[in-house]
Amino acid sequence: MVFAAIVFGLTWWLGLYVVLRGAGQPGARLAGAGIAVYALALAVDTLRVGQAADAVVLDKVLLGRVESVLVGLPLLLWTGACLRLLPDAGPLERLWRFGLVPLGLAGITAVVATGGLFEGWHPAHAVLALVLVLPLIAVVVPLMRARRGAAGWLAVVATLFAALGAALFLLPTGLPEWLVLAGLAVDVVMLGVAMSMSSAFMAGESLWRDMFRSLLGALGAVVVFGGQVLVSPSPPPVVFGVIAAAVTVLTLADPLHRLLDRVAFPKDAGLRRERAELRDAAAALPRLAEGVPMDDEEFVRLTRRALAAYGDLAKLTSSPLVNLPLIDRRVKERGAGQPLDRAAELKSVLLESINRLRPREGEFGTSEEWRYFNVLYFPYVAGLRPYRRGATHHGLAGADRRAFEWFTTQVPERTLYNWQKTAAKLVADDLRRADWQ
Repeated sequence: MVFAAIVFGLTWWLGLYVVLRGAGQPGARLAGAGIAVYALALAVDTLRVGQAADAVVLDKVLLGRVESVLVGLPLLLWTGACLRLLPDAGPLERLWRFGLVPLGLAGITAVVATGGLFEGWHPAHAVLALVLVLPLIAVVVPLMRARRGAAGWLAVVATLFAALGAALFLLPTGLPEWLVLAGLAVDVVMLGVAMSMSSAFMAGESLWRDMFRSLLGALGAVVVFGGQVLVSPSPPPVVFGVIAAAVTVLTLADPLHRLLDRVAFPKDAGLRRERAELRDAAAALPRLAEGVPMDDEEFVRLTRRALAAYGDLAKLTSSPLVNLPLIDRRVKERGAGQPLDRAAELKSVLLESINRLRPREGEFGTSEEWRYFNVLYFPYVAGLRPYRRGATHHGLAGADRRAFEWFTTQVPERTLYNWQKTAAKLVADDLRRADWQ
């Protein structure tokens, strides 16, 4: 029970960490949710095989059916997460969402209706194995072609082993269940680390310091809170709930603090915003990568991410661009140097570069010379969201209103994306020139 509780706690932490680290990335959310669900499967398996307290009467048949669901769901989620790692995976993602997910859920339901995975083998298990395992194997080839670096190869290896482990689990092989579940747990860890590495790379951030600190906190929560229950001669099943609650509160401390501030200070938006900025900046510091990338393509990619995060000082705090020599000079001239000062200076530099794209005459225009200024200034600086569902121009006036109407009537969203990509390169080039002066 002690070992199972520790493994459960750390697996639960990894799922939450992957979701938190990859906030805004659907692939990370799917992978993290799959890991968290698998942690629940490990807990239910521990209870089902009789390692819970003797005084507690557990319906092992019911637990077996619940575990069948909890083992099958992560495989569906991981397939969707792997698809999100592929470039231009729109058609495949829709096939997964509207084809594989309903089919997989139907297969899991059929297996549960026949008694679950632990009440003897049934032909429905083989059907479920085909539905859940084949897509995982099929996604390996495009993953190998599309991904490079440690994160990509780790995702490929984790996907292969997850598919193999699932096949061994769903088909009659004679291997002990605990051994297959342990193997799948290793795959879960590899996939979680791969997703976190991918999220860190996309954000231009460091991973290991932040991940190690979060891991230490989760391990401490497991020992301090779970240990108080595990010292009992017959630990009750509630130990898993205690560990999950402790790890959740510690890992998701920042979002929970934000929710608490909304309850405690409902009428003071300024106080809530300032507290959130300080917390987010402190959380971003361990993720700050040292140095500034010299590769032109990487510099352009990071510039575009910084532009997209223009209104979020916390995200700017963890951008490698805060280490630009230009930023160093300007914060020293101001006698500043705190992380938020650097982020604010980067924000100011980005705005200056955007304004240099603005034509000299007029307040607003739709000609070609206005194109790159418009697609950066109005979405990022002015905060217009013309393509958001339900968005209207009510409450807008002047240039903002005209820009909103121009975007919605003359600029398709894909065109906006392409223009922003080109405009980000212009800003990156401007930053390079200013940095050399």
